[in-house]
Amino acid sequence: MSVEAERALRLLAGRGETLAVAESLTGGLVAAAVTAVPGASAAFRGSVTAYATELKARLLGVDEALLRANGAVDPEVARQMAEGVRRELGAEWGVATTGVAGPDAQDGHPVGTVHVAVAGPGGGKSAVLRLNGDRADIRRESVRRVLALLVGELGGHGSAQHTEENGET
Repeated sequence: MSVEAERALRLLAGRGETLAVAESLTGGLVAAAVTAVPGASAAFRGSVTAYATELKARLLGVDEALLRANGAVDPEVARQMAEGVRRELGAEWGVATTGVAGPDAQDGHPVGTVHVAVAGPGGGKSAVLRLNGDRADIRRESVRRVLALLVGELGGHGSAQHTEENGET
């Protein structure tokens, strides 16, 4: 079970607030980490796995012109995904992941380029990650980092940390 997911849910429950998740490269792993925590239903509203680029626009309201111009691997896309899932699922907080888990580069972005974002009542925050490892490592670390970013925004002192590695130094 994810320590970050437990901390996020505890903080959300303490505030009486809810969470919605938008995922691309993580393919449901963020929602799985959250729902693995007993009592998650007290704060978790649901998730949208918008793996295909056009679904980011159709389901989450990401600007189509932005997607055409920059592709899906973009910090503003992550921010709009987090805002969109928050709005569409009626949650106070939204988190999002988008990026390249591999095995191949995408839209000129190398494997390990990941954008995570959090949107809340007072705004939000995003981070670019440069992760190393195989596909599973990148996806797993993306989950940890987006939940840590949420914990930080909720006042629990987590952060996604801008990094060029997975943090194993």
